[in-house]
This record gives sequence, structure tokens and C-alpha cells, in this order.
Amino acid sequence: MKRSEKEKIVEVLHEKFSRSRAMLLTDFRGLNMTATNELRSQLRGASVEYRVVKNTLISRAAEGTDMALLKEYLFGPCAVALSYEDPLAPAKILMKFCENNPALEVKAGVVEGRAVDLAGIKRLSILPSHDVLLMQFLFLMNAPSTGLVMVLSGVMRNFMGVLEAIKRQKEGDQTDN
Repeated sequence: MKRSEKEKIVEVLHEKFSRSRAMLLTDFRGLNMTATNELRSQLRGASVEYRVVKNTLISRAAEGTDMALLKEYLFGPCAVALSYEDPLAPAKILMKFCENNPALEVKAGVVEGRAVDLAGIKRLSILPSHDVLLMQFLFLMNAPSTGLVMVLSGVMRNFMGVLEAIKRQKEGDQTDN
């Protein structure tokens, strides 16, 4: 590969590392082409990019980005999963894929600017998705106001019941006279 081609790859990777919300390094030794294509397809379905790049190019492109936190993991054949939208998507997909394909090894990653080891990636992979967390948060935010409305409407309902009972009692008193 010519030097100009390498410089272009480094430039493109640097830009991708700069805007990625999650970057996970994997060792793909032992994966056959069918499994690799299946993994790429799953990642692509979640808008995650998966690239195999030489470690020296990753190292150069990582300078000045959060990816620099992972330089110690740049050994052996490496592939990087990049997510620009959902920072949990690559962790979820890669960890699930590893269950059926133990040849794939997740080394480490950077999620939202923080370095994460394998144990951290496993913890991230079991978190609910962003949409589910948002729904749970909105439910919790809405619960106190819903409870207040129910209490206040209960007071009004009971008050109306008392007024209705007084009305019936007075009507009963008038019919007795």
C-alpha cells in the first residue's frame, strides 16, 4: 500500500474516531468468513461500522481522539466496531455474537469518552436500550403527577358523593313532611 493511501486511511479513521460515541476493539482470529459476514450484517443492521485495519494505522489515527485510550490493546489482528448513534449497540451485538462464536474476542472499548474493559463491556451489554431507558424515565417522571391527579380526583369524587348523600337526605326529609 502506498504512503498516500495510508495517509488517506489514517485521515478517514481519525475523523470517524472523533465522531464515534462507542469504539470497541476485537480480535477476530479464528472466525471464518461466514461468521465474519454474519457479524458485519448484524452490526450494520444497528448502524455500527466494523472495520479491520492495521494496528499502526489505528494507532496513528487515534492520536487526539478517545481511541488513544486503547493503544495498549493494539496487538494481534484487530477490528474496530464504531457506533455514531447508540453507544450500547456494539457491546450488545458483539457480546451476544461471542456467546455462539467464542473465537471472537472483545478486547476493550471507549464508550462516551471513557475507556471500558471487557467486564465493563459485558455490563453495558445487559443494559436496556436507550429507548427503553427513556420510556422508564418518562414513566417515573409522570408517576408523581399521575398519583397527584388520582388523589385530587378522589377527593373531588368523595366530596361529590357526600353532597349527593346530603341532597338525598334533604329530599328524604322534605318528603317526610
